[in-house]
Amino acid sequence: MSAKDLENLQREVASLAKRQGDLEDVVLEVMERRESAQERVTELTARVESVQAKVNDAAARRDAAVAEIDAEAASVTKEREIVSGSVPADLLKLYDRLREKQGGIGAARLNQRRCEGCRLELDITELNEVRAAAPDQVVRCENCSRILVRTSESGL
Repeated sequence: MSAKDLENLQREVASLAKRQGDLEDVVLEVMERRESAQERVTELTARVESVQAKVNDAAARRDAAVAEIDAEAASVTKEREIVSGSVPADLLKLYDRLREKQGGIGAARLNQRRCEGCRLELDITELNEVRAAAPDQVVRCENCSRILVRTSESGL
């Protein structure tokens, strides 16, 4: 082997050692980034699990509320059927017509001289007409046309 070959080999070994050092630096950097990414994945996975638990809880509460509402609706429907059997047919027909026309509320309580359907206070003339009406007579609000339900709190 000549000195020139030896010198070339030494340069090649030095070059390879430098290249190896550079590659080791790259590997270390990639490993650090991988470790950081893995920590982020772990953090995000925990957050997803937490959010999913909240979603599951909310869905369970929603389902319970829907079941409760359905049960209450069934109970109220049964009650309505029982009560509607004791109401005269013409009054029930009027109530149903008003209920459809007024967005689901066909009768409103008269409370402190105020119709709770339209929230307006009856003027003195209307109030006197309601006072003069027989207890079994159907009276209606002149503002919203709903049937007025008179109670002890009506202010009559």
